[in-house]
Amino acid sequence: MKVVAVVEGDGEVKALPVLLRRIAQWRSPELHAEIALPIRVKRDRFLNRPQEFERHLQLAAAKCGEGDWILVLFDADDDCPAQRAAAVLADAVRIVPHRRVSVVLANREYEAWFIAAAASLHGHRGFRFDPKETVAAESPRDAKGWMRLRMGGASYGETTDQPAFSARMDLQQAFTNSRSFRKLCSEWDRAAASAN
Repeated sequence: MKVVAVVEGDGEVKALPVLLRRIAQWRSPELHAEIALPIRVKRDRFLNRPQEFERHLQLAAAKCGEGDWILVLFDADDDCPAQRAAAVLADAVRIVPHRRVSVVLANREYEAWFIAAAASLHGHRGFRFDPKETVAAESPRDAKGWMRLRMGGASYGETTDQPAFSARMDLQQAFTNSRSFRKLCSEWDRAAASAN
């Protein structure tokens, strides 16, 4: 199964393939998964300009074949992830009905998944997390800022830290503590089952 993702940030272009390869090994180790370099788009233009939306989805469809998977992954920011994802998916299916498509919105930001697995990241790249601290992973509005505050004086860089933390985070912790991460995993499971 080949996976072609559409993402909004430079960090996700580097980090998402790392994360998807790990999810593949965790959830469906018997499946050969080819993770293509994601297609980066400007979120507002992609979601609000029909020609941009169609152009990028057609590009993703052209990069994958029958039985492959298009994953659209964005930060939800202040949107309700379930409602916004359903609306985007309905539009995407109209444009590329010949391809399997999923839309996942990380609740707030991609970094919320790191917050969900914060205990497993303690001590990595200067990140510090007090295990006595309790935080609802998807509640901080500025998840990047939450991470930055715990980087021990170092800055948080999306293009360097996102891939590194994606490679290190405990996937089960993220799954337990983040509803939107569970959504990503369930979409993976469904795509993998269809590919078999």
